[in-house]
Amino acid sequence: MPAGGGDAPALAGWGVALANKNRRLTLFRLFWVFFKAGSFTFAGGLAMLPLIQKDVIDKYEMIDKDTFLDYAALSQTLPGVIALNCGVFVGRKVSGYVGAFVAGFGVILPAFVAMLAATILLNSLPRTDIVESIFAGVRSASAALILYSAITLSSKNYKKLFPILLIAMSFIIVLFFNVSAYWVIIGAALAGLAYRYAKGGKAATAEASGEVKSGGGSGEVKGGGEGPDSGGTK
Repeated sequence: MPAGGGDAPALAGWGVALANKNRRLTLFRLFWVFFKAGSFTFAGGLAMLPLIQKDVIDKYEMIDKDTFLDYAALSQTLPGVIALNCGVFVGRKVSGYVGAFVAGFGVILPAFVAMLAATILLNSLPRTDIVESIFAGVRSASAALILYSAITLSSKNYKKLFPILLIAMSFIIVLFFNVSAYWVIIGAALAGLAYRYAKGGKAATAEASGEVKSGGGSGEVKGGGEGPDSGGTK
């Protein structure tokens, strides 16, 4: 029997135990990140995104920034609660379907408990100046978080002209023409699709034009003196 052969099962078992421990730690972090975001953030999912971003990217390094921004944008486009959608996307990316469930449960649990408590205590809560001042401060902080989310989500689009124009047009349409956000999102999606195909068509045309030019230069006949009338024999 080779020396040390009995250590292989022990090492394998230790590796499995370590992997399970790391997975449990990741799931706990997912739950805690989204539980905190759901507990201490008001004004909806947009206000939660900066807190979620700080934890999953900067603190725990679960995913990269570009992936998170893509998930955040997709969470706003799809129906449903933004924070819940984002939690499902991030959790699925980090730890599969179990991670998606854990993150989603973490983000909706505080809201469920808070709404249950508010339903019971709302009538008994006095509407004093102190309570009104607290709510005013919370609304102000929430507005700042929403503005930060808008700047962060748009940071990828500042480098090209078309996204900047689309941002400006969407803002103007919503603010001045009172168009529903749903139609703005659908229109922006169609505009982005049309822009992609138009840009792809121009690239294909330019590539084909380049091939024609290069092909035309290679069709010249050389060595014309080698024909039957070249006078090689007298």
